[in-house]
Amino acid sequence: MYYKIIKPLIIVSIYTFVSFFYTPSFAKPTQQIVHKADQQKNTKTSLNLDKVQQAINVQQKTISLKNKKRSVLEKRLKNDELAIAKAAKAVNQTNKQIQQTHQKIGQLRQQKFQLNKQKKHQQSLLAQQLRASYSTGNHDYLKLILNQEKPATVQRTLSYYQYFNQARIKEITNVEQTVKALNKVSEQQTVELAKLTQLKQQQVTQQHQLKASNKNRKNTIKKLSKQLLTDKQKLRKLKNEEQNLAIELAKLQKIAQAEVTLAGLSRLKHKLSWPTKGRLFKRFGNHKQGSLRWKGVLITAPVGRDIKSIHNGKVLFSDWLNGYGLVIVIDHGNGYMSLYGHNQALLKNVGERVETGEPIALVGQSGGQNRSGLYFEIRHDGRAVNPKTWCK
Repeated sequence: MYYKIIKPLIIVSIYTFVSFFYTPSFAKPTQQIVHKADQQKNTKTSLNLDKVQQAINVQQKTISLKNKKRSVLEKRLKNDELAIAKAAKAVNQTNKQIQQTHQKIGQLRQQKFQLNKQKKHQQSLLAQQLRASYSTGNHDYLKLILNQEKPATVQRTLSYYQYFNQARIKEITNVEQTVKALNKVSEQQTVELAKLTQLKQQQVTQQHQLKASNKNRKNTIKKLSKQLLTDKQKLRKLKNEEQNLAIELAKLQKIAQAEVTLAGLSRLKHKLSWPTKGRLFKRFGNHKQGSLRWKGVLITAPVGRDIKSIHNGKVLFSDWLNGYGLVIVIDHGNGYMSLYGHNQALLKNVGERVETGEPIALVGQSGGQNRSGLYFEIRHDGRAVNPKTWCK
């Protein structure tokens, strides 16, 4: 009886035990399929990750290569613009020399005209004296001396002759001096005309150099324009350029603190003239890119126009700066500085004193600009302020 009851339990236990450790052959294929599918899925995922990683590596290499190309082109642009600045400055100086030579030639012509006029007048006086001498009579000087009849008359006549001879000698001397002066002026005029011819030949050579440098710059700009930047890259580039400018100005601010003879601009609000004639294309505070705002103004003006210092001061910086091209910075004292960018050429060097209204640069489009104009800032203690507050 006991056996009958326990037997089914023993059979169930044995079946359970065997089932636990033994898998029937019909169940194996299903598990193998699932396992194989998982392996294929993992392999596919791994291959996809490899492809993504390869794509990332390729993209990084492409970006790195583009950055290198852009860096090379930016250096080339700097060299092109420095070459333009050198040629433009030379042309500007030659033009001034030509103008001065023209003025000198004009003065010499006027001087020559006056000397010729003076010579004619002196010759006329001398002729009058000779006619007067002839009209005094037929007796000569020796006869008057030997005449003993009228001593008083002889004395008066001798005195007259002496005075007359002195006057005639003086006029002859004047004529001789005038002729010498005329010859000297004529020689100077010949020298100045030869100088003018040489300057004009020099000007032609310099203009050819300027033209060639401008052509090189255009080619560089064209290549740079092909290196397209995203809005994010543009913003990063502009931020880097502003940061570099801020670093340079901070250095200059420390140098400027040693200058105590300049009075600053605090009392000159709405009294200063703009540095060049032109139209305000970008205004202080206008939107620039992303969160960036204009910290100065952009004045459109033709290439080569004079840029003048808004007030007297001392040149702190005169060089090429990435993003701003050829830049000149002037210290006006008491923490005030003015900045002039995108110039074609710089006419003043670091350390030079400048006066109000004195030409310091020429309008250009350096820094990779597509249009000519002047970027102009006023800063006080390193902080950009609105130029319209000072310039009328």
